[in-house]
Amino acid sequence: MRANDDVGRTFLNVNPDHSYPVLRGLASPVRIKILRLVQKRGAINVNEIAAALDLPQSTVATHVKILEEAELIDTRVCKAVKGQQKICSARYREIVIRLDAEGVDTRDDHVDVSMPLGLYTSCDVSAPCGLCSLQGIVGVLDVPDLFLDPRRMGAALLWFGRGYVEYKFPNNAKVLKAGIDAIEFAMELSSEVPGTNENWPSDITVWVNGVEIGTWCSPGDFGDKRGAYTPHWWKLEGSQYGKLTRWRITDDGSYVDGERCSDVTLSDLKLTEHHSVRMRVGIAENAKHPGGINIFGRGFGDHDQDILMRVYLARKTPA
Repeated sequence: MRANDDVGRTFLNVNPDHSYPVLRGLASPVRIKILRLVQKRGAINVNEIAAALDLPQSTVATHVKILEEAELIDTRVCKAVKGQQKICSARYREIVIRLDAEGVDTRDDHVDVSMPLGLYTSCDVSAPCGLCSLQGIVGVLDVPDLFLDPRRMGAALLWFGRGYVEYKFPNNAKVLKAGIDAIEFAMELSSEVPGTNENWPSDITVWVNGVEIGTWCSPGDFGDKRGAYTPHWWKLEGSQYGKLTRWRITDDGSYVDGERCSDVTLSDLKLTEHHSVRMRVGIAENAKHPGGINIFGRGFGDHDQDILMRVYLARKTPA
């Protein structure tokens, strides 16, 4: 199962029964190093890869070709000072080999949209709260009105004690005039407490199109180690990383990380009536454990991604 070839290519879920080129692409320490390098550095040419890995240009070119064939990287040819050069860039930030692929969606017919953390369309939050870009704090802390500051567009980490933020995703299934088998949201979350506390439960709730999907209890606000992608300027006493949670709504109910969280189904969301999919995440007013929320975006936490929506398009019935 491949991520969509448009905006938001983040995950690649691999069915090993049908993905030999991908497995071949990953079956080399050198190619793994190349994938990590292009993920870290962004677009980079073959000569720069060779220099960074201290390898002959011809060796790198051979490995790049295999990665191209596996569709694990994107490449383009452009003019160089002398002749032409091949520019390589990463396609995916996370690759999962699904050994449990039997009975699991492994189809290509899905659409991904990656939503930058600061592009929420509405909010209602209470202190403690704040926003961070990759460069520093946005405005000042604990002022809810600053969640409307235009600089929020660059946010890579946000947090608040009570309330919510809501995002409006395009309803691409409606554009494609296709049915939907399932819809998923993936985001890195944790509780929020001044400083950190791994034993600080918080009931985090997700709503879609105004319908409450379910609640996940975050165990704490984690600061025992620096997040894998958290910038070094961010104080160690602050929230470092969260848990990548996956919320899935199907025709038979809703799930968080594979565990059923409610009886809400796709039909309850009335997706065919709307040109957008509104996803709200926050702390419900009646939360048993109102322990706040951190949402980690690209460049913070343990997962270098924004909020991902994945829509599984309905299988077409043969004529």
